[in-house]
Amino acid sequence: MTRRRLLLLLLVILALLQVRLWTGTGSWEQIASLRRDIAVQNETNNELRLRNERLYGEVRSLKHDLDSIEERARNDMGLIKSGETFYLIVDE
Repeated sequence: MTRRRLLLLLLVILALLQVRLWTGTGSWEQIASLRRDIAVQNETNNELRLRNERLYGEVRSLKHDLDSIEERARNDMGLIKSGETFYLIVDE
C-alpha cells in the first residue's frame, strides 16, 4: 500500500516538474524566445555599430580635411565660392 502511495506521489511530482519545464518561468519556450530576442538584438547592434563607424569616419574627415568641409557645404547648404557662377537647371 505504501509503495502505491509513494509511486503515486512520485508520478505527481514528475507531472508537476514537467508542467514547469514546458510552461512558466525558465521554460523551454521562454528560453527559445529569449534566444530569438538576443539574435535580433545582436543584429540591430551590428547595424548600429556599422552606422557609428561611418559617422566617426565622417567626423574625422570633417575635422581634418578641408575638401570634405567644402563638399558638405556645397551639397547640404548650396554654397558656392566667390567668383563662381551658379546655374540652376529646371526639368520640365
